[in-house]
Amino acid sequence: MALIPKNEIIEQLKKVEIQNNVKIIYAVESGSRLWGFESHNSDYDIRFIYIRPLKWYLSIQSHRDVIEPKIEPPYDFSGWDIKKALYLLSKSNPPLLEWLNSHLVYKTTDVVQKIKQLISKHFNPQSTILHYLHMADGNYREYLKRDQIILKKYFYVLRPLLACEWIEKHNTIPPAQFSKLLDDTDGSTPKNLILDLLTQKKSGVELALGKRIDVLNVFIEKKITHYQDVSKKMTESPIQTKDIDTLFMEIVMSNTSV
Repeated sequence: MALIPKNEIIEQLKKVEIQNNVKIIYAVESGSRLWGFESHNSDYDIRFIYIRPLKWYLSIQSHRDVIEPKIEPPYDFSGWDIKKALYLLSKSNPPLLEWLNSHLVYKTTDVVQKIKQLISKHFNPQSTILHYLHMADGNYREYLKRDQIILKKYFYVLRPLLACEWIEKHNTIPPAQFSKLLDDTDGSTPKNLILDLLTQKKSGVELALGKRIDVLNVFIEKKITHYQDVSKKMTESPIQTKDIDTLFMEIVMSNTSV
């Protein structure tokens, strides 16, 4: 596995702060390197949360709450404003939960620890399963129903399906790492076949076109049908934001300048 160019990534984060007049409070690796099925030439998907000066939040005008700096490959940087991030936390947004649980951290602060303390309280199993189910079903229909397919797309269907299985079994936030999800699956999962495919992807540059793997397609279709039924039987939790609102005010009031 190639060493992550951490120093270069941190320098780029500093440039983002200066160019946008923000304070980055959290930055992590996301995407295939977080999930554990990156290839040698996979991008570095850097995701971050930032705070602006207090007056930015007091304006009656709407402002863009995402920063997407143009940085040359192999880097892909994207960040969310703290208000957007906390709003998505109240909705149990899976990408945000993956960021907050990433083990590849480039920058963190005490503020982030306070955010993480609210994760379990606002975790919504139904909405999280629906998110992963929609992701799996959409990728499956778009990429894996032809005779010739891009083999790496299997992981973009299998990972969300195994996340659904984790939630069904444990009723907790699923780990982002694919290996942990796969280790936790039941006997109906064709683990050896998936592990062989994973080895190919991680050892090569990228998996190219190949023949559809019918055993995996049958497994995927059964899982999609199952979680469509499971999600319908789940009760949606009401969204509560009082503690998140309190934390938001604390964060922005303490950041009177950048």
